[in-house]
Amino acid sequence: MPRRPRLSRAARVQAAADVADLRRLARRRAPRMVFDYVDGAAEGERSMAMAVEAFDRVEFSPRVLRDVSEAPTEIEILGRRIAMPVVLAPTGFTRMMHRAGERAVARAAEQAGVPYTLSTMGTTTAGDVAAAAPGGWNWFQLYVVRDRGRNAETLALAADAGMDVLVVTVDVPVAGARLRDVRRGLTVPPSLRWSGALETLRHPAWWFDFLTSEPLRFATAEGAPDDLAGLTNLLFDPSVTIADLEWIRSMWQGKLLVKGVQRVDDAKELAEVGVDGIVVSNHGGRQLDRSPTPLELLPEVAQAVGDRTEVFLDGGVRSGADVAAGVALGARACFVGRAYLYGLMAGGEPGVTRVLDLLRAELVRTLQLLGVGGVQGLGPGVARLRGR
Repeated sequence: MPRRPRLSRAARVQAAADVADLRRLARRRAPRMVFDYVDGAAEGERSMAMAVEAFDRVEFSPRVLRDVSEAPTEIEILGRRIAMPVVLAPTGFTRMMHRAGERAVARAAEQAGVPYTLSTMGTTTAGDVAAAAPGGWNWFQLYVVRDRGRNAETLALAADAGMDVLVVTVDVPVAGARLRDVRRGLTVPPSLRWSGALETLRHPAWWFDFLTSEPLRFATAEGAPDDLAGLTNLLFDPSVTIADLEWIRSMWQGKLLVKGVQRVDDAKELAEVGVDGIVVSNHGGRQLDRSPTPLELLPEVAQAVGDRTEVFLDGGVRSGADVAAGVALGARACFVGRAYLYGLMAGGEPGVTRVLDLLRAELVRTLQLLGVGGVQGLGPGVARLRGR
């Protein structure tokens, strides 16, 4: 019986039919502790599972006999047009997934015409991201740390790099209990131990890249700790309240989004103080387990704030059909995190590009099958959640 030809890593990435295929490739390439850092969540991981499962309960209501020869995906958010309603979410320690790290993600986003958000816990500076993707729409995400002077310096560097959208994450007053990281003994940078020798043999390409690239460190936060939760609890300020947004506004001239909203009354309060956007998110299930499911909460938040502020969705988005569902249920655009990290782990920049290509192709196909004539035709009558 003839053997199937072995595909190169690049060919396997390009042949991936969906994000789930890239997740499998990522699991093969990366050491287990690195893969689990991306793939895992807090405690029993219920919140993450429920966020994904919510999209399984979406029921579309398609129109027929409509001209769907074209299905435009462009949309305006925060006063600027983007190629599709997708924002690449902030993620920490990105060069741990692949040596190209944030630069690769920013370049892929630039090529796809969507925003990329650099994290405070990123491993590349704002200036280096801007240099890698000078034509991209690069945003910055802020964790408020105890040292207010350091916050001011961080925001100044982001502004100097041309970043004009700030995403303030508010759902990490303390670190969540990410038990996979505890069980794997994850450190940043990952350390070679006798107990991990077998992992090294199983993933030689990843370890070669890691050991021959520039040392992994936080580009904004200080230090490279052995204990990730310990660093979070040491640096992050748990006393931050909504009143601190005025202080942040005084240092930031661009748009301001608040990420981590999980209650309708909090959303209303934020709309009243005039933030430019709210991101309905439970941090990918990585903070409080049993937290609200973002897709379920989204319609209530969108209805409550009306047109006072823009509403975004974060959590569980794995496909272009998920993006369509999120927009139909009230989001201006959807943040995507794990999905592009799977692509990055699987194949570097081409892997992220493949994720974005898949999202767009799936979104276009969904729009055509829905008969809505493009993203602008998505609305409450197009999708609903079964069981609600």
